[in-house]
Amino acid sequence: MPVMIKRTFFCLVTVVSIISISGCDSGGSGVPEIVGNVGYAAIKPLGAFFPRDEVRTVKPVMQLSRTVPWDWQPPASRERDWKAIIIHHSVTHNGNARVFHDFHKNVRKWDGIGYDFVIGNGNGSGNGQVEVTYRWRQQVAGAHCGGTPRNWANEEAVGICLVGDFTKTPPTTGQLQSLARLVKFLQSKYRIPSSRIYGHGSTPGYTGGTMCPGDKFPMTAFKRML
Repeated sequence: MPVMIKRTFFCLVTVVSIISISGCDSGGSGVPEIVGNVGYAAIKPLGAFFPRDEVRTVKPVMQLSRTVPWDWQPPASRERDWKAIIIHHSVTHNGNARVFHDFHKNVRKWDGIGYDFVIGNGNGSGNGQVEVTYRWRQQVAGAHCGGTPRNWANEEAVGICLVGDFTKTPPTTGQLQSLARLVKFLQSKYRIPSSRIYGHGSTPGYTGGTMCPGDKFPMTAFKRML
């Protein structure tokens, strides 16, 4: 292959690789789907979609476990009052929190990774490994669902990303087990009912058209695990 053709091919592969780690997809394209507030119908608090007191009266679905990893516990001095949980997929075969952080910070020009937690699939991090990001440690609003700021889904919902493209293959058993454990912890701690667990594309108010977390993510079966 001539040198010029080789260089051109390498450049194309590099561009495709960068796009592929962009995070949740828009219509399955893998291209970053949100810039600014595009794709979000309403910059409103959660109470604009559901009565806020509905969350307050929900009883814990489980006793708060004392055996959860220490870094799942947020710092008390910064802890936010989370109202919902939003599940994402990375649209990539592999990856981890560091890779997504670097991409979101250096390419998307965000403060850093948009998610609170990342759960690995064995390609880039352990199968079912739960990585805690700086957003959770610092209890700052996410950047995982639509535009910011003043977006209830980012400010009031915990964003969890599972590594994988669930338009092609389902999450691993290890991922689902770890996700269930994490979600149960969050439900118990913040009195979040299963009705407030969403896939990115089904989040109230979101109109970006994303397929995230993919049609092979078993949402109904997952909620039965809780």
